[in-house]
Amino acid sequence: MSGPDLDPEQLDRYSRHIIMDEVGPEGQGALLDASAVVVGAGGLGSPVIQYLAAAGVGTLGVVDDDAVERSNLQRQVIHGDADVGRPKVASAADFVAALNPDVTVRTHETRLTADTVDLLDAYDFVVDASDNFPTRYLVNDACTLAGRPFSHGAIYRFEGQVTTFSGDGPCYRCLFPEAPPEGTVPDCATTGVLGVLPGTVGALQATETVKHFTGVGESLDGRLVAYDAADMTFEEVTVRRNPACPVCGEDPTVASVGDVEYDDTCAVGGD
Repeated sequence: MSGPDLDPEQLDRYSRHIIMDEVGPEGQGALLDASAVVVGAGGLGSPVIQYLAAAGVGTLGVVDDDAVERSNLQRQVIHGDADVGRPKVASAADFVAALNPDVTVRTHETRLTADTVDLLDAYDFVVDASDNFPTRYLVNDACTLAGRPFSHGAIYRFEGQVTTFSGDGPCYRCLFPEAPPEGTVPDCATTGVLGVLPGTVGALQATETVKHFTGVGESLDGRLVAYDAADMTFEEVTVRRNPACPVCGEDPTVASVGDVEYDDTCAVGGD
């Protein structure tokens, strides 16, 4: 969709984008033509979905197999009390429809596995807003093997991290070759999480997605931002390709997601 194709309502809705020289009607048109999929409609996925819908990303996929619980509402801001018990993808779709009729939502009420990961192929950009290591490695491997860009975010108590991967390396496995042993990293249900933390990290992921489609600024590709909400500090870590990375290294050993055991600490290879 080019600039002149924006109708009067869209010119009004997106006026603050359109008057920016860096975005303009062409950038807004690119957003309306774009497609992104958010893996997870929870703490991180909620602000991502909210801001991508508000920005006018034309096709928005939502992947989640969970239902809304009352304990989610403290941080998962696209769900309300009346949504308790409903599938998160349904609640997310209703939220987007009420916010921006320009956005088409595709719901995938499923857990992302090696058998379902092909659904990512229908989208230009992937936002990993998941809360577990198997899914993170699966998204990384599928996107890197396909050369598809994606955003990674993670949170823990007061801390969060976010980065963007271009799809051709470095990748998440260059940072973390294998997941920690099962049970060594407690989840939010065990240790808690500051309610506003995923809003900050998710907003950064949404920002990276909008920048990708509009071509504005510099992405976090090759950089990881670590955020500490308790101390209100941001630190940047350089991410370099690991020559020994099994996915994007000099002699990769992973040719497909079928080469990895995603339910066994995401181990590569095996007998």
